[in-house]
Amino acid sequence: MSDCIFCKITAGEFGHAKGGQGTEFVYEDEICCAFRDLHPKAKTHILIVPKKHIPSIAELGVDDQAIAGHLLNSAKIIGEKLNLPGYNLQINVGKEGGQEIFHLHLHLMSNAG
Repeated sequence: MSDCIFCKITAGEFGHAKGGQGTEFVYEDEICCAFRDLHPKAKTHILIVPKKHIPSIAELGVDDQAIAGHLLNSAKIIGEKLNLPGYNLQINVGKEGGQEIFHLHLHLMSNAG
């Protein structure tokens, strides 16, 4: 989706820093990437985003179930990589559920790290 910020980030087209340097990924594979939230709600706040545009869990198709599972496994890998002793995982669904960017993403948050 051309106007989706997460689509641009996952494609390497958008960066946090001026000059188009790109977003630094803490994790990336063929299905998803993960980067630090610009407005963290915890000491460690990572967003795990699928490269395929899926607006929300509410619009997850049967063919996308593997992607949802992959996001959870990626959270486990990231938690281990960052040596986090514990963390919270959160997915906001819909505007009323607190979703601000309508591209599926998983929040990994910890007061450690």
